[in-house]
Amino acid sequence: MENLALDTETHEGRAAPAIGFFEKWLTAWVFACIVLGVALGNAFPALFGVIADAEIARVNIPVAILVWLMIIPMLLKIDFAALAQVRDHWRGIGVTLFVNWAVKPFSMALLGMVFIGWLFRPYLPQEQIESYIAGLILLAAAPCTAMVFVWSNLCRGEPHFTLSQVALNDAIMIVAFAPIVGLLLGLSAITVPWETLLISVGLYIVVPVIVAQALRKLLLSNGNPERLATVIARMSPVSIMALLTTLVLLFAFQGEQITAKPAIIAILAVPILIQVYFNSGLAYLLNRLSGEAHCVAGPSALIGASNFFELAVAAAISLFGIESGAALATVVGVLIEVPVMLSVVAIVNRTKGWYEAGSAVSARVPAGGK
Repeated sequence: MENLALDTETHEGRAAPAIGFFEKWLTAWVFACIVLGVALGNAFPALFGVIADAEIARVNIPVAILVWLMIIPMLLKIDFAALAQVRDHWRGIGVTLFVNWAVKPFSMALLGMVFIGWLFRPYLPQEQIESYIAGLILLAAAPCTAMVFVWSNLCRGEPHFTLSQVALNDAIMIVAFAPIVGLLLGLSAITVPWETLLISVGLYIVVPVIVAQALRKLLLSNGNPERLATVIARMSPVSIMALLTTLVLLFAFQGEQITAKPAIIAILAVPILIQVYFNSGLAYLLNRLSGEAHCVAGPSALIGASNFFELAVAAAISLFGIESGAALATVVGVLIEVPVMLSVVAIVNRTKGWYEAGSAVSARVPAGGK
């Protein structure tokens, strides 16, 4: 996962690297966090009340620290110099940008209103309906940053494309995340605390990007990329532990809802699952129709479908509170991320023959598939 940003050699002829231990079992860790969080919340309600009240300008300080520990190690992997490579794979870049920014947030808002606001409405706490929809919107409005490197490796994705696409998405996210979220929350008749939303963008996107890029430049100053790779490898477990600690806090406050209606998690998973398969399939098909190579179409589909759930969790907590339905909805995205994305990787790998049999692709790919 860490090496893709540093090693941009082709994947042809090499075995796909295995997914990391923490990432592979992320779903299991999240389930463990559910149990632990609910148990701790019931055992120590006063303690978690103090944690919930530790806020400045509606930003929960303990959670903000944990989010920085989550996000900064991931952003260290991003080389914004890769933006110069965007033109090399302009078809795949165009498809992914279209799906990420013109389709996914809006399709999720629609799915949220249909499934949460209408179909499953009778089975959910009525006071949390709008908050659940808001959480789904936040989840879809931020394209994935770090885990994409794992998925791209597993489908033998073109590393130059993956790196440049992630760098471009991060750059766009700085200016587009708040307007898109504000627009969709407004269309859903959900009040937008703009000041808090802008603070969240600054705290959880702008500042971490600046800190990560400054640290990256410092680590590469001696011309030895192995120094950066070593730091990333050492910080990655810290990032995962910060994520899991955040989830324990969230479930400690959501314990009453989950205990009363355990089906909430399954219900919230429905629109997330649909949007993952819809957006990945759309990106994959559009790449095939445009004649893009399979090694670009694979990561394009995966980038188009996955979410920057760390940012979504942080923004949901800032905007709606740590006990909100929005925070819970974003956590469900974490819960299903690994198994769902691994299933998309499997589909991409198994359909390579079908993909390259397309007339547009065949016209661009010479014999041997190179």
